[in-house]
Order: sequence, then C-alpha cells, then structure tokens
Amino acid sequence: MINKKSNRRVLREKALQVLYAFRMNNEGLEKIIAAMLIEIDNDTDKTFCRELILKVLANQKELEATVKEKVANWEMDRIAIIDKILLQIGIAEILYFPDIPPKVSINEAIEIAKDYSTANSGKFINGILDAILSDLKNSGKLNKVGRGLIEDSIPKNPSK
Repeated sequence: MINKKSNRRVLREKALQVLYAFRMNNEGLEKIIAAMLIEIDNDTDKTFCRELILKVLANQKELEATVKEKVANWEMDRIAIIDKILLQIGIAEILYFPDIPPKVSINEAIEIAKDYSTANSGKFINGILDAILSDLKNSGKLNKVGRGLIEDSIPKNPSK
C-alpha cells in the first residue's frame, strides 16, 4: 500500500532541501528556492514554504541558541546537519506559525527525519522539540490560537 505524503509534508521536505543546499553553498538563496519550488503550482503552498525557509534563516542564531540550550552536554558539531535543520524548522513553526499545532510541527520533523536522516534522529528530534515546547508553555511564550492548537491545561487525573 502506498502511503501518500501530505501536501504540507512535501513542502516541509522542500524547505529542508532548500535550507540544506543553501547551507552547503551559502549563496544563491533565491535561485535555490526557485529551482526547488518550481513544480509547486499552488501559490498558498509556495508562500508557506518560502515563509518557513525565510523564518528559519532570519532567526537562525536564536533557533541555534535554543537547540544549544537543550543539548548542553552535546557538541553542536556532532549533531547531523539534517537534524539541526529539522530542529530549526520545527522550532520556527512552533514559534512563528500560530495556526500550526505544535504537535503537528514535532511529528512532521520526526517523520521527515526518518526519511532523510539517521536511525536515531527521530527520537533525538522528538526529545529536543518536546523539551522546547514544554519550556515555551511554562514560560507563557507559546503563541498559538484556535481550536486544537494548544492542549488543555486540565489535569488528566483530577484529585477529588
């Protein structure tokens, strides 16, 4: 049975590919974006993908610092480049896309890691993004709106 990828998954994969290519070349961002997004016909999809790429690049130092804080006992150089980029994409979605549920951003990063990175990348990415999400919730900095975008703060086992 063929498992068709969601439209947004394909767009996130394109964003990963653009960010990876740009990191390797460090030039020609617009050419890379144009080449990678050429087969995307829908303007809304193109806009989402482009916005995701640009948010990651515009906030790269902050995103890297957020990751570095969570991997204090791990050298950043030892983290696979694909994993770093996926973490930045996930964090950028959580921080700058108020209409995307955090769990969707985390799950998408995990699933893409399974296809593009190492065997343990999914677990690693899950742990880091979950910890970051928890910090954002606890600090009140999670900017999500709409139904299903934030989990209820009602305890699962209320004491009687």
